[in-house]
Amino acid sequence: MKRDDRRQAIMDLLVAQRVVDLDDLSDRFAVSKMTIHRDLDDLEQAGMLRKVRGGATIEAGGHFESDFRFRQQQEGEAKRRMAEAALELVEPGMTVMVNDGSMASVLGELLPQRRPLTVITNNAAVIDRLKTESGINLIAVGGRYSMKFNGFFGVVAEQALSRLSADIAFISTPAVSGLRVYHMDDDVLRSKRAMIASAARRCLLLNHKRFNHTALHVLATIDEFEVIITDQEPSVDVRAALEGANVPLRVASQESK
Repeated sequence: MKRDDRRQAIMDLLVAQRVVDLDDLSDRFAVSKMTIHRDLDDLEQAGMLRKVRGGATIEAGGHFESDFRFRQQQEGEAKRRMAEAALELVEPGMTVMVNDGSMASVLGELLPQRRPLTVITNNAAVIDRLKTESGINLIAVGGRYSMKFNGFFGVVAEQALSRLSADIAFISTPAVSGLRVYHMDDDVLRSKRAMIASAARRCLLLNHKRFNHTALHVLATIDEFEVIITDQEPSVDVRAALEGANVPLRVASQESK
């Protein structure tokens, strides 16, 4: 098996299993442990996985976000509830920005319910879903494609977003602590920042498990958003902090009942 094929197979295993073992990989691909070490080192440097003792994992950490394919499989019902709550903020005729991420891709599936719309996105899953929809004026933001995030980033994307204007932007994030919003990847962060700057209103989409977590880079402060949508009621301390910042919190699980 060629090196690139082997590394793709390692990623496929991680998406399916969450973790892989060094010895098992060596046996599976009939190569030395040192070869697997080099594969894992290069994949880690590319931001595709995290090395751990004896192997690697795709689980997110403070400096690492897991592969889009893995995240797409997680918390399906919660994402659907949050997307439905977000859809209530959208009215026909609006211009809507949708960022990268598996949560945002679920929202993209629902947007045709509010057509006609103009949708601006760098999310490849949303582009694929909406590209044939009538009543959707789709503006696909190009740039450098990231398989890990299944989206387009870099200078091209950031410049395109800076020249556009939207009624509302839907921004997802892997971490919020106190009054700060975080992300671990600076390219992704800059595209999200460009959307925040180009929208009249901003909505933050956040799984409740991501509260009280940090990541490498500060993306924004909570008060830059008009509303936060989450899937379950957060802790009392988190709720109090949000109320102190005068940022409304919508809990999708409550709204769906």
